[in-house]
Amino acid sequence: MTAPATLRIGQGQDIHAFAPGRPLWLGGIEIPHDQGLAGHSDADALVHAVMDALLGALALGDIGMHFPDTDPAYRGVSSMALLARVRNLVEERGYRVVNLDTMICCERPRIGPHREAIRASLAAALGIDPGAVSVKAGTREKFDAVGRGEALECHAIVLLEGQARASQGGQASG
Repeated sequence: MTAPATLRIGQGQDIHAFAPGRPLWLGGIEIPHDQGLAGHSDADALVHAVMDALLGALALGDIGMHFPDTDPAYRGVSSMALLARVRNLVEERGYRVVNLDTMICCERPRIGPHREAIRASLAAALGIDPGAVSVKAGTREKFDAVGRGEALECHAIVLLEGQARASQGGQASG
C-alpha cells in the first residue's frame, strides 16, 4: 500500500540594496542594469527567497543558517549553486517541487522582458516544467526604499509533495 502524499508549503522573502559596480542577478539570469545588488554572494534576491521558501517548507531554517554571510566560502558564490544544494535537501527528504510562485518588487529594471528566461532558469534548477513557475513583478509606487529605487525585494511561495513517513519521534513527518 502506498503512503498518502504529504504536502508542504513554504514562503521566502529577501531584500537587497542596489550597489554600483556589480552585476544584477535575478533567478539565475544576469539582467542588464546600471547597478547590481549588494551582498556577500552574487546577491540574487529572487533565488534567496526561493531557497528560504524551500527550507521553510521542510522546517529546516533559513539560508543564513545553511550559508552564513560570515563564511568566506560563500563570498561571491553563485546563488544557483546554493539552490542546487537546497534542492538536494528537498529530494533527500523524499519531496519534489510541485509549483513555485514568485514576486519581484522594484521600480527598475523592467522585469517583463526577462520573465520567461527567469522562469526557465528557475524551472531547470528545480527540475520542474516552466509552466509550474510563476514570476510576477510589481512596484511600490514610490513608497519605502524599494519604491525610491534604492532596493529590490523578492517573495516566493513553494508547494512540495512527498510521501508521508514516520519520523524518529513516531509522528508523521514529511
